Amino acid sequence: TMSLREHALSLFRGALGTVRPAPMLKRALKLQGDGCPQLLVKGQAFPVKRDLYLVGFGKAVLGMAAAAEEILGDHLTRGIINVPLGIQESLKQAGMQEMLLKPHSKIQVIEGAKNNLPDAEALKGAVAIQELAEGLTADDLLLVLISGGGSALLPAPIPPILLEEKEKLTKMLASRGAAIQELNIVRKALSMLKGGGLAQLAHPARVVSLILSDVIGDPLDIIASGPTAASSHSVQDCLHILTKYNLLHNLPKSVEMVLSSSPTKPTAPENYSHVSNIILGSNTLALEEARRQAEGLGYAALVLSAAVHGEVGRVATLYCQLIQLVCLGFTSLGEGPLGDELRGNLLQLAAELQIPGLDLDEFLQALRGLGPDRPVCILAGGETTVQLQGTGKGGRNQELALRVGLGLHKAQATGASSPQGRCEILFLSGGTDGQDGPTEAAGAFCSPGLVAEALQEGLDVEAFLRNNDSYTFFSQFQGGHHLLVTGLTGTNVMDIQAILIRAM
Repeated sequence: TMSLREHALSLFRGALGTVRPAPMLKRALKLQGDGCPQLLVKGQAFPVKRDLYLVGFGKAVLGMAAAAEEILGDHLTRGIINVPLGIQESLKQAGMQEMLLKPHSKIQVIEGAKNNLPDAEALKGAVAIQELAEGLTADDLLLVLISGGGSALLPAPIPPILLEEKEKLTKMLASRGAAIQELNIVRKALSMLKGGGLAQLAHPARVVSLILSDVIGDPLDIIASGPTAASSHSVQDCLHILTKYNLLHNLPKSVEMVLSSSPTKPTAPENYSHVSNIILGSNTLALEEARRQAEGLGYAALVLSAAVHGEVGRVATLYCQLIQLVCLGFTSLGEGPLGDELRGNLLQLAAELQIPGLDLDEFLQALRGLGPDRPVCILAGGETTVQLQGTGKGGRNQELALRVGLGLHKAQATGASSPQGRCEILFLSGGTDGQDGPTEAAGAFCSPGLVAEALQEGLDVEAFLRNNDSYTFFSQFQGGHHLLVTGLTGTNVMDIQAILIRAM
């Protein structure tokens, strides 16, 4: 019999496999016919009347472009992609040739956005993409590849605004506590290409965007700041945010000029009739694949949500209580007062976390209906946040796994959930891009015995957590055996968590 760890690893790899750029594109994109060829995307047909162009920006776009060029062959006239600095070298080092363009490719690669910040190189790429888009005719087709990180790689401030001025304004907003959504609304108002700008410039050409989503809920106008999606915001929204953070009266002249001459209403949706935005990969698709594989391994598998977010400690508590509830279900105690108390706590916690689209009541009903004999697999995804207090090294996935381990240990120690002892439990949390924080790990595994075993090795889990030092803990504990190390994956659909439980 395979260990729970091997099962969890195989589910994580399966989920990853389905959102890797090459297989994902090859499933979704086909070119058909020779006379008047058609581009088929997930069954939708787009005639290639004249020239076919490709542009792209984002962390996973290099692999997407390599696969697209293979599919399009000679039909591709020319392409330009903006990708993160150093990515070609990193992929070469990692032996991931399939993610790289062939020699003599028709696609020009521009690397920029060092440290994920817009810079002169990213601007050069954005300008090249803008010029290509502006030159298209009604008979041309523009294929746009978009993934997370595309925002920093597509900076093109509306003249006369300079990149430095836009950057300075964004930094001032951030330092005054503006949320990422607010920053994006301001950025879009000052940008040539974001907020649907690229699609407008490419008009009247047909625009087909293939999108790999790294944002909860897959909102088209937020992923990479929505260059081909109608923006739901106007210049009024931007002014409102600048007023809120007291910045309206010390704006650079150039920004004032642009804002005062901007149209007051967002571009009407009917002006986007030449655009098709298609989500190719997302956390939801990755979880679906993991669920399919878990069922193949004999688990009763349920997906909790693809939109789990919130402070990592609260999310860990949610997972710990779910685990205890499943273990109670394996005994006859699931319907007793302890089960009711856990369900009550869970409903309250879920209400506080406000996870979009999660009907926990319905989920708990489904859990009840599973029956005590099959092992259970609960899958979830999204992106948690860590409030940094210490100076340690780690990432949100490793910290989440360590906090779940600590929570299970404490539940066992209080004796409140003795049924845990009759279950074998494994928890895994990993980032689909293969990197968790500034470490080479993608995440980590934990089980209820972790804290006690660590104490025997002289490692104090709570001290590591206080210092946000989960990576150091996992590196020192049992020779790093609990770290999830996948290497760069060339894709990103946020994080994936798996809970595996079987009766002993």
